[in-house]
Amino acid sequence: MLNRALGRHRDGLARFERPRRFDRNLVVVGAGAAGLVAAYVGAAARAKVTLIEAERMGGDCLNTGCIPSKALIRTCRLLGDLRRAESLGLFGAGVSVDFPKVMDRVRRVVEAVAPHDSVERYTALGVDCIHGRAELVSPWSVRVGQRTIAARALILATGAQPLVPDLSGLRELEPLTSDNLWSLERLPDPLLVLGGGPVGCELGQCFARLGSRVTLVEMAPRLLPREDREVGEALGARLEAEGVRLLLGVQAERLERASGGGRLHWSRGDQGGEVDFARVLVAVGRRPQVVGLGLERLGLGLTERGTLATDDYLRTRVPSIYACGDLVGPYQLTHAASHQAWHAAVNALLGSLWRFRVDYSSLPHAVYTEPEVARVGLNEIEARGQGQDYEVTRLDLSELDRAIAEEAREGFVKLLTVPGKDRLLGATLIGGPAAEMVNEFATAIRHGLGLNRLLATIHAYPTFSEANKLAAGAWKRAHLDSRLLRLAAWLNARRL
Repeated sequence: MLNRALGRHRDGLARFERPRRFDRNLVVVGAGAAGLVAAYVGAAARAKVTLIEAERMGGDCLNTGCIPSKALIRTCRLLGDLRRAESLGLFGAGVSVDFPKVMDRVRRVVEAVAPHDSVERYTALGVDCIHGRAELVSPWSVRVGQRTIAARALILATGAQPLVPDLSGLRELEPLTSDNLWSLERLPDPLLVLGGGPVGCELGQCFARLGSRVTLVEMAPRLLPREDREVGEALGARLEAEGVRLLLGVQAERLERASGGGRLHWSRGDQGGEVDFARVLVAVGRRPQVVGLGLERLGLGLTERGTLATDDYLRTRVPSIYACGDLVGPYQLTHAASHQAWHAAVNALLGSLWRFRVDYSSLPHAVYTEPEVARVGLNEIEARGQGQDYEVTRLDLSELDRAIAEEAREGFVKLLTVPGKDRLLGATLIGGPAAEMVNEFATAIRHGLGLNRLLATIHAYPTFSEANKLAAGAWKRAHLDSRLLRLAAWLNARRL
């Protein structure tokens, strides 16, 4: 039935005349993480590529996402260290926060990274860069201003924007989002954060460390609701210890203006309450940017999540049009966008000869709070949801020498494996540099390396990544053959 539906759809495209000649091999719409990688891959393959961007090169990652947030987190991590300086034997290590200068540094970091994503760099690579808003005209052409460009294949990579829910009174209070908060010149205090996912937790912790009284509201009963229970609980305990007020399992009912800012009315079952704040930060997700692209003209459909529908090769219902990044999902991560962009570009250019299916099985996730959270593959929630049998091996970082030396003993490494085998199904980490540590497990899953291989790999001592090997060792100890152990004991006894 799907093939018949696609056939009918393609018949409907017959009204569009296919150009006899093309101006370009590839047109990429959107110069965020996905679009930049797609254009780079096309240029590296010696294709003629045009890259169109309506706003700023680098997209969300450079300008409002990964780069500015990690710059802010770096400052706030130092603040966290200074506030526990006495446990490291340091006294009088107090510090005052100059919020405007903190934000100036964030902007300097963005400026320092910007040349990597600039028009100048991509022009030097051979990419034709155009500033303007693109609209689909046909399956093979886009219009930018008065110019129409025909290409053998198109890639849509327009990204996403923060979702501002239709909550009574919210828009009137000019909410902050991950897009606009970087222009702040004054510390918002007190601050209300709506959303206990990665963005809400990262920014909530940062502003608390900078001195704001933060209240974080999450509908789910714990933070990071997509992760296993003990992960969200551990992070929640840390945030509360740092002074963040958590309202979990609550429903935000409405907001209203109040003296000094606004007031949230919330409910939990038959209970309720109010929270006063100076500013509200909305961090409840992002929605794909699909308006104004002309998708309707070509009958390009959206999924239930509002993302652009594609197949496993990132091809849309129109065979000449591909899409990648946050526009497609399901993972709104820069490295996921880059991963998809390689596949979209190669499939768009070579799809008639070779095609590559996108594989997300070794895609890592990371949350840059302190403690850091990272995962690759399945967690227990997903394994149970898929009916996948698994075994759990857990190593607490409190047993790790480097963690003890760093006064950073909270957290754990948890491995999911096929019962009775060393094949890794997934790894969840919290604590230490978890976002760095998880990459070893991503490599193992991607290349089919079992825990025996990790255990046989020499790790530098003392390091946090040694916890990966120790966790593999814990699995090995639980799966030693008792018959071999008895034989070894008998042999050694005879040698006495």
